[in-house]
Amino acid sequence: MAEDRFPGWHGTTILGVRRGGEVVVAGDGQVSLGQTVIKGTARKVRRLSPGGRDVVVGFAGSTADAFTLLERLEKKLEAAPGQLTRACVELAKDWRTDKYLQKLEAMLIVTDGVTLLVVTGAGDVLEPEHDVAAIGSGGNFALAAARGLMETDLTAEETARKAMAIAADICVYTNGNLTVERIRG
Repeated sequence: MAEDRFPGWHGTTILGVRRGGEVVVAGDGQVSLGQTVIKGTARKVRRLSPGGRDVVVGFAGSTADAFTLLERLEKKLEAAPGQLTRACVELAKDWRTDKYLQKLEAMLIVTDGVTLLVVTGAGDVLEPEHDVAAIGSGGNFALAAARGLMETDLTAEETARKAMAIAADICVYTNGNLTVERIRG
């Protein structure tokens, strides 16, 4: 397990909110090693444009592992243009069955502005309930806050920003330095 090999890496809260015809993915900037903040401005939300079609991805876990997965996802999207779910299922199958990829420790939130998915190394491709998905150390805090805020008239971005601020107030591995990407379907 990662904790056997590495001295307590923690960090990252990624939140996806679908609302009002758009999806917002927000990620905090904190990376911690044990009780020490190593970096406060990491960028864990990226926009990919395979074949000219935008996809937004947020990642939690090992950065090198996440970038390996992002490269693989881009190739899957190029092979299946406009078919986000199919590309994510193909990625999850490879991730689950390939001996090299099995060792990767990361999770992804992926969206094309219509579909919102969580992809894991366990082979999961999940479309979350209630139009909210969250991963990472503070993911449960952000998820709970966002689900509560879904009953308000806030936009997707306002919901994500408020929920992330709540998570940052509770989770010591989450900060308020956000990267936010919006995408319309």
